[in-house]
Amino acid sequence: MIPAQFDYVAPTTVEEALAALSEHGDEAKILAGGQSLLPVLRMRLNAPEMVIDLGRIPSLRGVRDAGDAIVVGAMTPHSVVGSDPLVAEHAGLVAEAVEHLADAQIRHRGTFGGALAHADPAGDLGAPALALGARFVVQGPSGTRTVEAEDFFVGLFETAIGEDEILTEVHLPKHTGWGSHYEKFVRVAHQWPIVAVAAALRIEGPPDDRVIADARIGLTNMGSTPLRARAVEEALRGRPATEDAVRAAAARAAEGADPPSDLNGDADYRRHLATVLTRRAVLAAAGSAAGSGG
Repeated sequence: MIPAQFDYVAPTTVEEALAALSEHGDEAKILAGGQSLLPVLRMRLNAPEMVIDLGRIPSLRGVRDAGDAIVVGAMTPHSVVGSDPLVAEHAGLVAEAVEHLADAQIRHRGTFGGALAHADPAGDLGAPALALGARFVVQGPSGTRTVEAEDFFVGLFETAIGEDEILTEVHLPKHTGWGSHYEKFVRVAHQWPIVAVAAALRIEGPPDDRVIADARIGLTNMGSTPLRARAVEEALRGRPATEDAVRAAAARAAEGADPPSDLNGDADYRRHLATVLTRRAVLAAAGSAAGSGG
């Protein structure tokens, strides 16, 4: 189908974009990479009067070291994030998740912030961002504010970004030396995950007596927003990084989750998948973690 007619503007600063957003209000849509918005427009599921393209704002692109965190500009393409050495070293969980995101063409065009702002509960970036405790910087007419990951994902396709605000940066707290793994289950290549698990572990101790000092586990497509598997995290902390201990903890993966039922599987099937994938993700993360050697 052909989209309904709309006006288009491509500002070169965040301030210009905010001014256009303020002028057009509910009749405006923000265009980031376009991998989610453009299909919606083509199917006429949404018909805005104005599309505001952020692609020409250079300040919204790039990856930089900010001391305790890696800062990713909202308009940075997935392919750049996935190949950046800072992300690989300090936020490896995100780098791994990006590798699983759709196909190479979408990773080249789609943007890191655009995917997170879209807030699809089946999206591959929400759970890793939540697990690592990402901080989201949004800018509006009153200035900038920072939203913690726990407060960012509000509901189905809904975030804490206000109608007059734009996501500008994502801060990924450094988890240097942590083991990580993103385990995704699909039936066909490049599909949205039926369920996926993002696991990051800090391991301490010598090779023959390794203990999980800390664990952060995120779940994809197990509710209307990304979720933390807190029961699993609690069960893992202080436990040996053995298959029996991990299996026992992973059995609690679906606690507190409210997975959907659809053509890919019902809620009970997803609960089962969550336990299996959590066990796999945690064991893989433990295998990649740098122990203290002490």
